[in-house]
Amino acid sequence: MKNDIKTLERIATQVRRDIIRMVHGAQSGHPGGSLGCTELLVALYFEVMEHNPNFNMEGKNEDLFFLSNGHISPVWYSVLARSGYFDIKELATFRKINSRLQGHPATHEGLPGIRVASGSLGQGLSVAIGAAQGKKLNHDPHTVFVLMGDGEQQEGQIWEAAMYAAHHKVDNLIGIIDYNDKQIDGPVHEVMNVGNLRNKYEAFGWQVLEMNGNDMQEVVETLYHAKTLTGKGKPILIVMSTIMGYGVDFMMNDHHWHGVAPNDEQAARALAQLEETLGDY
Repeated sequence: MKNDIKTLERIATQVRRDIIRMVHGAQSGHPGGSLGCTELLVALYFEVMEHNPNFNMEGKNEDLFFLSNGHISPVWYSVLARSGYFDIKELATFRKINSRLQGHPATHEGLPGIRVASGSLGQGLSVAIGAAQGKKLNHDPHTVFVLMGDGEQQEGQIWEAAMYAAHHKVDNLIGIIDYNDKQIDGPVHEVMNVGNLRNKYEAFGWQVLEMNGNDMQEVVETLYHAKTLTGKGKPILIVMSTIMGYGVDFMMNDHHWHGVAPNDEQAARALAQLEETLGDY
């Protein structure tokens, strides 16, 4: 391993501090899903992916990551900065006028690490499939990762892409679904039930794994296992169970924190629960 689990957990705690401070500073943004997916993003960028912070858009000879549910940009921006893509001080510009760190990831300002604008839900899987097929055409053996939301599985384009990837044996692709059963309007199973996602993706021809997305050890082990399954004729999916707002007790399991910024008192309460491990920006 590049980092031990304790080190990765300490990084994750700092990333959670960044998320709270960024969303509080802008008084807008999406803290709930960002906090829930922190272990995943830290594990990918600090342990599992082969990637180069000296960013180039084409991404030859490295693993690629796409964020389909782009509203959880705070966690991605923090991890990109903390892993060397840009100065962590830039996190203070989140959602500000003329910032490169927009509420949803964008490419027009040239933020390192961002290869496609995202946040229009349902599109990221299609983009990742294209990138994965491009790697195959270029004889690049690396892997493409894409993170989606569970509410996002309500989009029809997801299922066209799922069918396409299996039919064309896009087996250098690892899709991950953040399954917290929360979306902006309430529990996913009440808004529009997506059913058994494992069974559905397996029926579409994918190799499916499951993991607890808030257990760093399990996240790292499952991601490494998923990489061993690439190149065997099937796209791979990980159904990742998470808790929205994980790490901040009053945000956990509450869909109201999908897209609400904490006020001064709430931000102070949240930060009191999260140790400063790497130094704030």
